[in-house]
Amino acid sequence: MAVLNPMPPYTLFGIEDQDYKKAKVAVLPIPYDATSTYRVGSREGPHALITASRAMEHYSEELNADVSKMGIFTLNELAPDYDSPKKMVDRIAKEVSVILDDGKFPLLIGGEHTIAVGAVKAFAERSKDFSVLHFDAHADSRDELFGTKYCHACIMARIRELCGSAYSVGIRSTDEKSAKKYAKTTLYMKDMKGMSTDQVIRNIVKNTKDKVYITIDLDVLDPSEMPSTGTPEPGGMRYRRMKEILKGIAKKKKIIGMDFSELNPIPGMVAPDFMAAKLVYFSLGYIFA
Repeated sequence: MAVLNPMPPYTLFGIEDQDYKKAKVAVLPIPYDATSTYRVGSREGPHALITASRAMEHYSEELNADVSKMGIFTLNELAPDYDSPKKMVDRIAKEVSVILDDGKFPLLIGGEHTIAVGAVKAFAERSKDFSVLHFDAHADSRDELFGTKYCHACIMARIRELCGSAYSVGIRSTDEKSAKKYAKTTLYMKDMKGMSTDQVIRNIVKNTKDKVYITIDLDVLDPSEMPSTGTPEPGGMRYRRMKEILKGIAKKKKIIGMDFSELNPIPGMVAPDFMAAKLVYFSLGYIFA
């Protein structure tokens, strides 16, 4: 039976006629939040972001381009492994390794921020000649929490072990030990407030290698604009400034992969879902368009 006026397919930006062989970007949704420590629900984030993206216009007057035409393929959602967080990290690393073997740019959509460790592990197994640029409200640098080293509050401790070069931006919540240990590789929100956007970009460029993997916890944004996170922190970055920083980094560095995590949808409030989808859209546009 022919269906009249069908809805866009369940793919990022509702892209039809996907072609994996021709795609530049492989999108991996990961509905996982087994170690969330405050408000659970980020497992619903990938679905909410993709659903919002299906209702977006594909053309951007800012980019003067249709990012959806650049070659994007949305993979099936990765089934969570609830046996242990370490096994989930290894599963993600395995899947990202396949994406890299196929010559694609991995774009992960979480889920909790632990997904970033799996992605970085896949890159680090090939080469350690890259930096991880970490946008977050929280330092996430504890060595262990609640009996696991693979909690979402420990991701930067694991990432620093994997690649050795990491720089955190937008931090406004940290434990005392991490604050002292990682002071030189952290740009705190309290300091960013006195800096221009260009100064922030220069600071990031100075502290990262030529190749950069970007990991974004959406709670880096102020909860007045992005309330849909598991652990919202007041005093965060604004969407517009976040876009400008990503645009500046894309001009200066080779971005090798990205992840977006911790979107925790609030029923009946779709604006944050759209904001997350737009941030993904513009990030791809700045890198590729």
